[in-house]
Amino acid sequence: MQPTSFLYEESAGVGTITLNRPERLNALTFEVYLELAAFFRHLNTRESCRVVIVTGAGKAFCSGGDVENIIGELFARDMKGLLEFTRLTVDLIRGMRQLHKPVIGALNGTVCGAGAAIAMACDMRIAATTAKVAFLFTKVGLSGADMGACFLLPRIVGLSKASELLMGGDFISADEAHRTGLYNEVVPNGQLMARAQEWAGKLAKGPAFGLMMTKELLNKAMSFDLETALEAEAQAQAICMQHPDFRESYNAWKEKREAKFQ
Repeated sequence: MQPTSFLYEESAGVGTITLNRPERLNALTFEVYLELAAFFRHLNTRESCRVVIVTGAGKAFCSGGDVENIIGELFARDMKGLLEFTRLTVDLIRGMRQLHKPVIGALNGTVCGAGAAIAMACDMRIAATTAKVAFLFTKVGLSGADMGACFLLPRIVGLSKASELLMGGDFISADEAHRTGLYNEVVPNGQLMARAQEWAGKLAKGPAFGLMMTKELLNKAMSFDLETALEAEAQAQAICMQHPDFRESYNAWKEKREAKFQ
């Protein structure tokens, strides 16, 4: 499956998705939404890809929905048609969170609206110093709780900061996003992709099965109580102990060499 509305390249187990409408600040179209959601589902079956990087071409990561291609067209839709669109947008977030592989957001510039939601759905976010971010939805009269934001964002930055970001809709700098925990790391613009590749390469060499189980438990634990989480983790760890990667790690330690995970 080779996408047509964005770029994809793969090397050494790392797949890189590049949003590629730089003249429109990588604004999303109906086609991009649809193809991105389908592509993340496809990546679950692509054994050659172990880690995914999402970035943007040009000076922006993603500026949200295209005002001409999407926003203007929505006024012609009835409630059924609007729900078809909003369910399409959340299907993208669902695909990212259900992908059994780490997703790293390499945020190369402005991150806003649906672009902020895509960044939020990544497992890690490494940002350039120019990657200011805003959940702009209330600025255009919509709910700040969009594309999983009311569920995911408080778990990343806390309820109080999430309320500020989603209700206010204002931009914050990359440094402030880092201080709040929304960004894992901020680096100079010229170092962004090298740093993202460094992280991705490290994870790609890691135990794919163990990483899959980690992400699955992180997702599920968002709705667990403590006792449920403890039992789920006990079961997950016992399953991982039966996987060949666990034995390989032990053998590598005994033989004083680097582990070669499946």
